[in-house]
Amino acid sequence: MTKRVRGAGVAACAVVVAGVLLAGCGDDGGGGGKENSASPSASAAAPSASASGGESSGGSGQMTEDQRSRKALVPEAKISYDKALKAATEAVADSKPVSVELKRGAGGKPEWHAKVAASDGTESTVRVDAVTGEADKPQTKSEDGDDKKELADRLGRASVTAQQAADTATGKKSGTVTAVELDTNDQKKEIWSVDVVTTNDWNKTTYDVDATDRKVLREHVDRD
Repeated sequence: MTKRVRGAGVAACAVVVAGVLLAGCGDDGGGGGKENSASPSASAAAPSASASGGESSGGSGQMTEDQRSRKALVPEAKISYDKALKAATEAVADSKPVSVELKRGAGGKPEWHAKVAASDGTESTVRVDAVTGEADKPQTKSEDGDDKKELADRLGRASVTAQQAADTATGKKSGTVTAVELDTNDQKKEIWSVDVVTTNDWNKTTYDVDATDRKVLREHVDRD
């Protein structure tokens, strides 16, 4: 009797152990299958969340302070640079454009800060409302005779106009002109420095355009 019971007990134990092993293997396989099926979906969801996060941060979170500033300012300007220069030169008799730049004015309003010079080289600053196009009263700069003559000579040597230089720049890259300035480069050549802002990334590209033949002498992208 004892031997039979023991034999039965051993057989029962063997069955139980086998069942446990089978159950364990089934759990491992089933658990592993669940983990594997859940894991890919989790990892698939993670990149998706990261991608959407990247897009939103790329839209604004990753922009620099200057880019955010351009994005806020440029669309507010309803008056283009050329209309601002026209208003400025009309405010000062017998004057030519020297520079114009879009800025944030007092009270947060967008303004064009233009500089024009009379035929004798007398320079005046004129602020033009970038929404209405209205020009403020010109502020004339006090300069000595040599400075006036130098500016008058530079304007005389510049056979290319500010608008022609801007057209050359936007022909290279489509965007919004936010500044144009008559300047002299390191080679002592008269140039028009033209800033073009691209509205897809709010970067600013500066073109140095030869003021005598409209050749682009330099191109620089400011991603700050």
